[in-house]
Amino acid sequence: MRIGEETRTLRPSQITDWCHEIIRSQASEGGFYIDATMGKGNDTLMLCRLAKENGRVLAFDIQEEALRITEAKLQEVGMDHLAELILDGHEHMDRYAGEETADVICFNFGYLPGGDHRIATSAETSTEAVRRGLKILKPGGMMSLCIYSGGDTGFEEKERILCLLRTLPAREYTVIVNEYYNRENCPPMPVFVFKRG
Repeated sequence: MRIGEETRTLRPSQITDWCHEIIRSQASEGGFYIDATMGKGNDTLMLCRLAKENGRVLAFDIQEEALRITEAKLQEVGMDHLAELILDGHEHMDRYAGEETADVICFNFGYLPGGDHRIATSAETSTEAVRRGLKILKPGGMMSLCIYSGGDTGFEEKERILCLLRTLPAREYTVIVNEYYNRENCPPMPVFVFKRG
């Protein structure tokens, strides 16, 4: 561990912890980051810590409850000035960010933990958001996708996203799909997309 480096305990069973660890290992500090699915603000907070004072974070959700929870979380640690919280669907992120500007884009598909399970991401809007996000991602940037399936969310969203990623040209993108190999009941799938520079 380097001097001054933050001590982190990795919980290998948590998909978001794996994704955060990969993002921190690949992304430079002080960049432009997008949390495409704000939820309870955990990804937003991690991105704000990465942004520090010179960076910028946009975070999207369609639920006012998600914005309230996230805003309170950021205020608690004095980082609310680093993020712009946007009440809009992630499929509209290109209204707020230009092409090839973002260093990192995070997705955490599904529904707000503890919220109404009837309000969840969908195959149609999620695949469109990924398409638009890939245009916003700058060369050398990365996209992190936590994909859930089964239960309330079904399998269509997962399959549509994976089909889209499979078509990406290998000369332009590297796509890494991971899976929990010994876990039952449709475990989440961490996926990483790297846009070549």
